Order: sequence, then structure tokens, then C-alpha cells
Amino acid sequence: MLQIQQISFKYGRKGKQVFTDFSLLLEPGKIYGLLGKNGTGKSTLLYMCSGLLAPQTGEVLYEEQTVAKRSPEFMQEIFLIPEEVYLPDISMKEYVRTMSPFYPRFSSEILQDCLGHFGLKDHIPFASLSMGERKKMYVSFALATQSRILLMDEPTNGLDIPSKSIFRKVVTKHMTDDRIMVISSHQVGDIDMLLDHVVLLEESRLLLSSPINAICDKLCFSERPMGAPTEDVLYMQPSISGISVMTLRQEGEEETPVNLELLFNSAIAGKIPESLLSHS
Repeated sequence: MLQIQQISFKYGRKGKQVFTDFSLLLEPGKIYGLLGKNGTGKSTLLYMCSGLLAPQTGEVLYEEQTVAKRSPEFMQEIFLIPEEVYLPDISMKEYVRTMSPFYPRFSSEILQDCLGHFGLKDHIPFASLSMGERKKMYVSFALATQSRILLMDEPTNGLDIPSKSIFRKVVTKHMTDDRIMVISSHQVGDIDMLLDHVVLLEESRLLLSSPINAICDKLCFSERPMGAPTEDVLYMQPSISGISVMTLRQEGEEETPVNLELLFNSAIAGKIPESLLSHS
């Protein structure tokens, strides 16, 4: 488990207070979606989980170790994909030769599988690739490390529509029961079908932390034409086809996919039922 225990953090003495007494538990075998507006601390939280930033108070623990110490044992179990990927002017083959020894379970088979899905070769210099292609290379290497914790900050930025679909495919294929994945994204449509658990941040506080199955058990998301009855609606917003609505799920009613954008906006508006908030 990755335990975030009552952390407080701000940048510099006079900087913005990003977190105050913030706690969260991340468990193996789950893909977490970390969602929130700009400036809510999503990237900061990922960097603290990786040990690149240390909280002023509280601590982040992995298997009872303080991650800020960045011990060799911890470092081989963590991989962070930043929003902006910078790679040296070498090929993936050379990069693997240099970096893979740091990850004892590194799998060349997984790497080649991911590269194959993305249509990339390991002998091409990184400098000759587009931003999206470099991002796909880095995602492939990250999955091949088989690290226990994989943190992704806006991993679909720079990917075209087919590549986003392939991203979801390779992440699902190489997710394991002993792995924690956290994906921070503004592009909720890119990741909604991947997630086991949703974490919503607002103004640097935990607004909602809930398993997807708990959300589906309590709520339904659907589209209605403009002018349709809305007496039963908890929250709604305009959509291309009329209105997107969130309602309480009634007994016997079929489950619906979660509309993450609608869920997030409804949470900010205070329209999430208390019974669901109890999962936070």
C-alpha cells in the first residue's frame, strides 16, 4: 500500500499552501484516476508519492518506508511519467541497456509488445520522434519496468485518437494485482474506462475518493433531450444531444458507465449523495 498520511505542503516560505492535513490510501491491484482543476495539487501529489518532493508535515509511506528517503529498494518499485517527457538523443535500445538494470523485473517482452502496439521500433533515435511518439516510448518503457507503483501525469497529452485507444489497451493488458497505477488527467474521456477508483481534488482538498463500482451502485448517468422532465435529477449540464443528467440509481435499474466530467462537476456543486461520500 501507498499511504499518504496527514501531509502538508507549500512551495517556499511564502508560496501557496497546496495541502493541509491531507490523507489518502492507495492499494495494489487498482488503477486510480486523479482528477481536478489546474492548481489543485495533482502533479504535486504525484511528485510527493515518488519522493521527489517531501511534505513539510506528515509523510508518504510505501510498505512502512518513508518514500522521501528514496531508498534503492523503493526506487526500483516506482516509475513516474511526467507531463513533459525529455529523453536523451539515443535510441530506445540504448536507453534500455542503460536504464533497465535499475528495475530487476524489467521485461523486454512487455516493452516489445507495447512498442508493437504503438507501431514503434526500438532502434530509432528519440530526437527524430514527435512529442507523441516520445510519450508512447516512455509509456512502453514504464510498463516494461513492472514497478509496483506507476504514476502518470497527463499520459495521453500529445497522443492522437488511435494512440489513446492503444494506450488504454496496453495499460489494461499489463496491469497486475500487485501494482498501483495513478493516472492524473484533464482528458477524462481518455481514461474513464480504465479506472477502478476515482480521486477528485478541489482547492487542494480531497473532494471524493470512491471505487467505480460504488459510484455505479449509487448513481446513473444518461442523456435526455432538451425539455425532458428533470424532477429526479441530482445534477445536469448541457450536452450536444440535449442534457447530461445524474440521478440516483433505483432498485432494478441497469448500471450505466460513469460520466467523469458530470461526476466531477456535480461533486464541486455539492450534489454527491452522502452515502457515496462515505467511501472517501
